[in-house]
Amino acid sequence: MKEILKDLNKAFENKVRLGIMSALMVNDYLDFNTLKGLLDVTDGNLASHLRSLENSGYVTFKKEFLDRKPNTQYSVTDEGKEAFVKHIKAIEQLLN
Repeated sequence: MKEILKDLNKAFENKVRLGIMSALMVNDYLDFNTLKGLLDVTDGNLASHLRSLENSGYVTFKKEFLDRKPNTQYSVTDEGKEAFVKHIKAIEQLLN
């Protein structure tokens, strides 16, 4: 049991961060407004959780302008993919 628990990652314990990672794992990238709509969260809430994932090295972003409007696209890093898969596998083992 201790072996399984050590693979759970605190970065993904919050439901918003879990949602961000889940959405980004199945998409090459998503923009801020798409994530906000999917997760039904406020700008500030989403921004703080994205920042936390960025600081952990699990998410990266690219800023650009579309029709003179700022657009920020987020994607999962290789490190983030590895950590998230490990976390999900640990949850699966706990459920079995």
